[in-house]
Amino acid sequence: MQSSNGRAPGAGDGSGSSAESQEEPGEASRDVRYEDPWYDALSSGWGELDGAGMPAPAVPAARGERDGADVRARDVYVAVQRSEAFQEVRGRYRRFVVPGVAAFLVWYVGYVVAATTAPGLMARPVAGAVNVAMLAGLGQFLTTFLLTWAYARHARLRRDRAALELRWDTQELTRGARGGTL
Repeated sequence: MQSSNGRAPGAGDGSGSSAESQEEPGEASRDVRYEDPWYDALSSGWGELDGAGMPAPAVPAARGERDGADVRARDVYVAVQRSEAFQEVRGRYRRFVVPGVAAFLVWYVGYVVAATTAPGLMARPVAGAVNVAMLAGLGQFLTTFLLTWAYARHARLRRDRAALELRWDTQELTRGARGGTL
């Protein structure tokens, strides 16, 4: 009898219980065979030879081992993050997003709570077959679109220009820290 994967029961899947398939504790199996077709394949860049028969270039250095230009570039980003212009852009973002998210979550949770605790109110007809629950559900979609529009408008009018200037300044300072190289 064969199992659903095409192997006979106990053939390498660890579920066999015959005495000959059991090994003594501590004894390593000599005929272990992996079913993975990629088992012997080398990972890209590890132990492979380049076209001239030489070992491939070494793996790049770890994060902690940086040259002086990278350290200076990191310092530029830290300085920009601490700058008043960056803090102003982040503050404008927070002043819009935090109240917007809070208001939307209150509206959403209020809808769910009203639907579960006051089914009579939600079933009250408004016009024909349209009831309060349908209007509130459509209101959820409407407020999603309105909040998206308001966010895009706020970003365009209050943050994008300042953020673009910060990005430009950061690029210039980073380029200078790296000695003019890209």
